[in-house]
Amino acid sequence: MGHGKKYLEAAKLVDEERQYTVEEASELLKRVAFANFDESVELHARLGIDPRQADQAVRSTVTLPHGSGRQVRVLVFAAGEAERAALEAGADYAGSDELVQRIQGDWLEFDATIAMADQMGKVGGLGRILGRRGLMPNPRSGTVVREVADLSGVVRELKGGRVEFRNDRTGNVHVTVGRKSFSEDQIQANILAVVDALNRNKPSGLKGIYCRTLAIATSMSPGIRLDVNDTLSKSSNVAS
Repeated sequence: MGHGKKYLEAAKLVDEERQYTVEEASELLKRVAFANFDESVELHARLGIDPRQADQAVRSTVTLPHGSGRQVRVLVFAAGEAERAALEAGADYAGSDELVQRIQGDWLEFDATIAMADQMGKVGGLGRILGRRGLMPNPRSGTVVREVADLSGVVRELKGGRVEFRNDRTGNVHVTVGRKSFSEDQIQANILAVVDALNRNKPSGLKGIYCRTLAIATSMSPGIRLDVNDTLSKSSNVAS
C-alpha cells in the first residue's frame, strides 16, 4: 500500500541523505507532522548487537525529563500495607488475588505493572498473558520491589514519565519520547535522555559500533535521521 498525498508532501521536506542535529530534527519534525491529532514522537535506534546473544540484550528504563505525554495506568500487585502505599502514591489499581483473576479473564485495562517481590509467585502464572504485551514485572526494569518504602517512588516514576526500552528481535529499540504538541526543547531533552540511557546500557562485551543509526518520527510522519556522533556527544554532556 502506497503512502498518501500528505505523507508524500511531508517527505519532500526531509533530505534522506542527510543526518540532522537534534535541534534541526526537532524543528523539522514539527513541519512534517501532518496528522490532525497529537501524535506520539518516537525515537528509533538500530544497534550493532546480536539479539540472539543473551549477554548482548539491551533492556532498561529512563525517566523522561518532560514525561511521555500519555496517561499511564499503573497496576500494582501488592497486599496489606504495600497495597495501601501503592494507592496513596497514585496507582490506578492495587491488589493481589483478585487482580490475578481479572487478568486471567483477559482484563488488561492498564499500561504498566509493578509487583512486590512477595507477590511474584502469583504473578508468575500470568507470564503468558503479560509477557507478550511487555507488561510483566521484571527486576531488571525496576518493577519488582522488595521494600514497601521503595514502592511509592516507583509508582510516581511510572506515572510521571519513566519508560522502559528493550531491543527487538532485529536489534532495534523503539521508544516514545513525547508528543507532537511538546516544544522543540522538550523533545530534544527527552531524546537526549533516552540516548544517554541507551549508551549507559551498552553490553560490556560488545565489539564494534554500538549505536549504528538514530531516527525520529511521529506516528504518521516520515523518519528524520539524526547525526549519531553529535547526538551521543550532546547526550553525554547533558548527563554530566
